[in-house]
Amino acid sequence: MAEGLVERLAESQRKIFDLVKENPYISKKELSDKVGISTTAIDKNISQLKKKGLLKRVGPDRGGYWEIQRGNE
Repeated sequence: MAEGLVERLAESQRKIFDLVKENPYISKKELSDKVGISTTAIDKNISQLKKKGLLKRVGPDRGGYWEIQRGNE
C-alpha cells in the first residue's frame, strides 16, 4: 500500500523522500542543491509529504531530523 503512495509522488517529492531516507539529518539547503529546486520549493514538497503521512520532523529545525513514517520505507 505505502509503496504505491511513494510510486505516485511527483519526481521532486520522490527525490526528497529518497534523500531523507538515506540521510535523516539532511538540511533543506542540501536537499535544494541535490534536487535542483529552491528551498521554498523544498518546503512546499516537504509539506505535501507530511500531509500524505510519509515524513515527520522530529526535534527543532536545527539539530532535529526527518523520520520516515512506518510502513513507508
